[in-house]
Amino acid sequence: MTAPSIERRAVTGLQASGRTLTGYAAVFNQEARIADFVEVIAPGAFAKSLADGRDILALADHDTRAVLGRTKSGTLALHEDSHGLAFSLRLPDTQHGRDLAALAARGDLGGMSFGFVATDEAWHGSRRVLREVELHEVSVVQAHAAYDNTTVSLRHRQEIHNPTARQWLETCK
Repeated sequence: MTAPSIERRAVTGLQASGRTLTGYAAVFNQEARIADFVEVIAPGAFAKSLADGRDILALADHDTRAVLGRTKSGTLALHEDSHGLAFSLRLPDTQHGRDLAALAARGDLGGMSFGFVATDEAWHGSRRVLREVELHEVSVVQAHAAYDNTTVSLRHRQEIHNPTARQWLETCK
């Protein structure tokens, strides 16, 4: 018996701030052209993987030699909301981490991707709906993404020089 092949899908739009990338690794209800079919991710598709406590990796371009974080260590946080699979990734002080932070700050990253095995899917002609997947990894991709609406951004916390504003913000935590 052979293990199922892990499929990979990519999406665009990352945000970066300091050493933390945030955004969406997957977006629900958006069509993506994959080879000769269209694919859509249904809301809740990642729920079981997130609930079962599996250790999900964050990689650079799906390269297992370029680990950026993981859920087990708390450097990668994942959750589903109404939009999709949201993530927050604290980048390591490694060459890959520094390079990705620099590229994200410039807006040069291609987006996000994820590696999965489909465990519940529905086909309607050439349209595939992923209802449940076994999530293995999310990846920051430097080139193009299959799903255009994924996002990545670098979060940056501005230093507050006004002591009154700082005190007010700290009491609101």
